[in-house]
Amino acid sequence: MNIPKSSYPRVVIVGGGFGGISLAKKLGHKEVQVVLLDKHNYHTFQPLLYQVSTGGLEPDSIAYPIRKVLQDYPNFFFRLAEVTHVDAAQKSVQTNIGTLSYDYLVLATGSETNFFGNTEIERHGMAMKTIPESLNLRSLILENFEQALLTDDLHERDALMNFVIVGGGPTGVELAGALAEIKKGILPKDYPDLDTRRAQINLIQSGDRILNAMSPKASQKAEDFLEKLGVHVWKDTRVTGYDGKVATTKTDLTFETATLVWAAGVRGALIKGVDGDALIVGGRLRVNEFNQLVEWPSIFAVGDVACAASDAHPRGHPMMAQPAIQQGKQLGDNLVRLLEGEPMKPFKYWDKGSMATVGRNKAVVDLPKFKFQGVFAWFVWMFVHLFFLIGFRNRMVVFVNWVYNYVRFDREARLIIRPFEKDYSAFKE
Repeated sequence: MNIPKSSYPRVVIVGGGFGGISLAKKLGHKEVQVVLLDKHNYHTFQPLLYQVSTGGLEPDSIAYPIRKVLQDYPNFFFRLAEVTHVDAAQKSVQTNIGTLSYDYLVLATGSETNFFGNTEIERHGMAMKTIPESLNLRSLILENFEQALLTDDLHERDALMNFVIVGGGPTGVELAGALAEIKKGILPKDYPDLDTRRAQINLIQSGDRILNAMSPKASQKAEDFLEKLGVHVWKDTRVTGYDGKVATTKTDLTFETATLVWAAGVRGALIKGVDGDALIVGGRLRVNEFNQLVEWPSIFAVGDVACAASDAHPRGHPMMAQPAIQQGKQLGDNLVRLLEGEPMKPFKYWDKGSMATVGRNKAVVDLPKFKFQGVFAWFVWMFVHLFFLIGFRNRMVVFVNWVYNYVRFDREARLIIRPFEKDYSAFKE
């Protein structure tokens, strides 16, 4: 990998997400050699992926080069690589570009879509965890309407304009709201020769309420917002299969659709070598209060891939940006303490609240002491997301896009740059 030898201890970070970037920045000017490995050369602001999928933003406005984020740190090295195996005994990682030794290893690999073993849904459904996946979904949505123009079969046309979103968490709710706004304000102008009123957006939740990690009031208000936008919200409904044409459920309810988006769960993105049964709890790596793997004291994990179970968080911390950012910063301080022979400090999560937007002037916000919904919540949601975007340019681009979309009620990134190949022949049978 051509990483120069150094008298400084080497900290290898796997993953350039919120946790990995926060840790690298914290160690940037310390007497350690930091090597960050990621299979992409950019950091993705995942909370806004749904806006890429629905044409509200271009992908470069929510991505930022990792090298540029950390270019001012003297002992930092980045390599574009995919880590395939960790050899804890030899203290090395194996990648597609070679092997690298470490003094301390930090796994910040984030999470991946969890299909819970349903290979049929995994094969035919759409995920939305990465920029390429979001671009695929954007292309498919637009291609479906282009295809709907070409068919005289009303049944097939309805299936092409029927969208099923599985999972009533923030991702599912925000995507459903965005699609509903597209149906209302954009499709009639783009497709005047198509009866877009027949388009349906279905949000399916296996539990008894959407946004179940937020307060009951926020959950109910979000559902009210969605229903006013014309979204069909199905609760206590579990999707069991999807063959590319029909989504089936446990209650025998079926949905004919050309687009099923799976937003029903995530799991830690594990790496071979640290994926034994004793290490995994709920699909995540078991760590102690210092984000340290007990079996191997020189290996740490932060963010979505880490599960630090406690009385306050028996299933680990929420798989969101804030725990990852806070864990990354705390671990940076702890590694310095460790190198200086001082005891590490246990991680304490500061819950700053949660929020979700449903659409134009519609959002719900749960803060530790305040809970509010509506227009003000929507402005708070926008401010928070702009603040945490990396890079002044990205903040300005996103802000200008949001202002333009608000004033014109439009989403101009409706581009099929990279067509997504889907077999439509099943709808003609």
